[in-house]
Amino acid sequence: MTSVVAGIGWHMLGAAMAASFYVPIEKVRKWSWETAWSFAGLFSWVLAPIGVALVLLPDFQGFYAAMGSALLVRVALFGALWGVGGITYGLTIRHLGLALGIGIAQGINLMVGTLLPPLVQGQWAMLFATRSGLITMAGVVVALVGVAVVTWAGHMKEVQKKGHLKEFNVALGLTLAILCGFSSSGMSFAIAAAKPMEKAALGLGINPLYAALPAYVLIMGSGALINWAYCGFRLWTLKYNPLQDLRLPGSALARNGALAATGGIMWYLQFFFYAWGAANIVQRLSYVNWMLHMSGYVLFGGLLGLALGEWAGVGSRPLRLLWAGILVIIAAANLVGLGMAS
Repeated sequence: MTSVVAGIGWHMLGAAMAASFYVPIEKVRKWSWETAWSFAGLFSWVLAPIGVALVLLPDFQGFYAAMGSALLVRVALFGALWGVGGITYGLTIRHLGLALGIGIAQGINLMVGTLLPPLVQGQWAMLFATRSGLITMAGVVVALVGVAVVTWAGHMKEVQKKGHLKEFNVALGLTLAILCGFSSSGMSFAIAAAKPMEKAALGLGINPLYAALPAYVLIMGSGALINWAYCGFRLWTLKYNPLQDLRLPGSALARNGALAATGGIMWYLQFFFYAWGAANIVQRLSYVNWMLHMSGYVLFGGLLGLALGEWAGVGSRPLRLLWAGILVIIAAANLVGLGMAS
């Protein structure tokens, strides 16, 4: 039971990092969004995963060369798919608003990233043929209900505080949310596809808590290429020269760099602790890792909004709905824990 509790706990810590990573990036001033996002991504997608892998692996180049091109390409393609999810995520929020955008996209992400990997791996029957599978699947359904409740509460809050979005577009927003949900789940597929790399890392004597981390070099590096290509395209269409962002006074430049780097490292840490959580959950129930991460993401997003005063002045009904949704998500995590322990 201790490993179940530890697994859920590490997943919640990773989810808290995911929910709050943008807070320091949002404080960057006099940089284009593309520059801030790219600089944060340098730390989250490249420097942090490579740095960790260099510490863990006795032969950095030899480890990846031994994996074979077919495996490397498959993992990289799923990583690139996850990169597409990052782009469509921002566009979804632009056309649906923060609450609806996050809730619908992450709800689809939770469902696809949780249910499709075991289907592809031929483990679908286990989800419904065993007691633990049925209890855990009930937890997934409850989590989706909680996500939906928190999402609706957030939408009510946005309507009260901001009014109708200028670019609100249900048809386009829902299309983007569906695309985002499917593509963002590429991380779940990439982690599943990288299991041979994790096994190889274990064979080298690497602690199971860290064995999944070398795969992040490939997964996040591929996602970085997609995000940087999009940022470059945006700057080109806007005829914006990013070099002008580097001409700020030294103190302002250092502040922006520190804030963006902090956000980037926090973004990486969500998957660092995801690996710790997954290492504490038995392999036959590995599909619950993504559900725990994504439901925790929405849970801590709601709590962070409360802590930052985003719900100040909102009527009692949205707040009651928010707390109801939070309690439902917590119940879902406990239900999943019960299923894993049975």
